[in-house]
Amino acid sequence: MVEILALTMGDPAGIGPELTVAAWRALRAGGPAFVVLGDPALYRDVPVRVVGEAEQAAAVFAEALPILPVGLACAARAGEPDGTNAPAVIDSIARAVELALGGQAGAVVTNPISKLVLKRAGFAHPGHTEYLAGLCGVPGREVMMLACPELRVVPVTIHVSLRRALDGLTTDEIVRCGRTTVAALRRDFGIAAPRLAVAGLNPHAGEGGVMGGEEGEIIAPAIAVLRGEGIAVTGPWPPDTMFTPPARARYDAALCMYHDQALIPLKTIDMAGGVNVTLGLPIVRTSPDHGTAFDIAGRGVADPSSLIAALKLAREMARNRSAA
Repeated sequence: MVEILALTMGDPAGIGPELTVAAWRALRAGGPAFVVLGDPALYRDVPVRVVGEAEQAAAVFAEALPILPVGLACAARAGEPDGTNAPAVIDSIARAVELALGGQAGAVVTNPISKLVLKRAGFAHPGHTEYLAGLCGVPGREVMMLACPELRVVPVTIHVSLRRALDGLTTDEIVRCGRTTVAALRRDFGIAAPRLAVAGLNPHAGEGGVMGGEEGEIIAPAIAVLRGEGIAVTGPWPPDTMFTPPARARYDAALCMYHDQALIPLKTIDMAGGVNVTLGLPIVRTSPDHGTAFDIAGRGVADPSSLIAALKLAREMARNRSAA
């Protein structure tokens, strides 16, 4: 398999550039090696080497940060996002995906983008996840997972308001996410017999319908379908107790009903080591589990742990997928 990872630029005014530099310093000796799709001027205080092809990155990675150039429309200033650079941010993602689809990169790792900045510049997608699915030709099949060593969570509904999430929650969507999650646990995480735990929606998982009927009307039928397909799945579990250490030991991934139900426990357990993973794609894609942090960009205080974890997990997933 190709070991080089394609790392996108992210928003050039955010913490992505300094995280990239810190990640290279941490990984230059032992890898995983990566090539950056970005503007060379962003990466300061380290040796930079512009390369013409991704495969050339392996030979220079120990000595310099390899860059496949993506030029900015204007010079980036830390903490001051500029919509005129949005096309370059988008192009960086598209080119990274192209490398992975073409076999020149083993996986795509994405630095944080600003959804607001891109939307104001005409970007039509809710976020990275949906855009990546479109680039890969599988729109609607994408599933978002957040992973750290102690927990993996998958929200069934993602980047919509809570009201819209509740209105859009269906048995079919839960089944789709469950199937995609189990397939990824087998292929990308090397888990031969994955175990899923499904969260309830309401307090106490509805308490037998007293606190809400969605568990019986929507969630339980999905669990029955998945179980009928031979998947080891349990639930619906009360969301306030299913993330304790003893509960987490009983499953490999938790299927949650909405964004914050999934992300709050994971980020509480391991904000620094959490990784965003897109399932359901023909390529491996990971990302740090935080945003652009414009408020601290350029100050040298951003923690690169999540990006480093994302790079390491991308390599691990790519290796598992190659061996499957």
